[in-house]
Amino acid sequence: MIDKFCEYLTNKIKKRTPNMDDEQAEIIMYGIQLIVGEIPKIFLMFIVGFLLGLWWQTLLAFLILLPYKTVSGGFHLKTHLGCFLCSNIIYCGNAIISTVFMFPSDLIRYIVICAVYMFGIVMVSIYAPADTENLPILTRRERKTKKILSYIFLTINMIGAILIPNTVIQNLIIFGTLAQTMCITKIAYIITKNKSGYDLYMKQQQTA
Repeated sequence: MIDKFCEYLTNKIKKRTPNMDDEQAEIIMYGIQLIVGEIPKIFLMFIVGFLLGLWWQTLLAFLILLPYKTVSGGFHLKTHLGCFLCSNIIYCGNAIISTVFMFPSDLIRYIVICAVYMFGIVMVSIYAPADTENLPILTRRERKTKKILSYIFLTINMIGAILIPNTVIQNLIIFGTLAQTMCITKIAYIITKNKSGYDLYMKQQQTA
């Protein structure tokens, strides 16, 4: 249903843009699928959070990660169901863990924050922005901008985890940032059978 609607919108756009080739149309359709597919997925995710009695934690987990996720990228699952389940694991799962878990001491929490930050810095330097073959990020300017913003939002998150006095919010930031950082790694791409659009483009340029 969603795919047919996205295909309909893409055809409408294609008719109004005569110079658009099939490859460009495919990229546009993929972008529309992401936008249209995200809306019901997010809505249902918040319903799950509400049913669990963790609506504000789920909402905050989503909002905290949004800037960092937008610029750092990450894998995309092939089906809407898979994407929905993965989102629930990341956001609702984060809300559950952050609510019930407490670090034994502030020292351990600071150590974990430093470890998550260092891990994030290394992964961002290697993989961000992590794109996909259907929606590649190819221009050097855009890639550089998103990488810099990834460093900035990662740093803001970790500073927030240190300064914000609320334990649940601290945990939401720490565990959420760690989860998003893991989403851009090579291992995550292998497990989900995703490929980097930029890497594929560079290989094509080398063989051309």
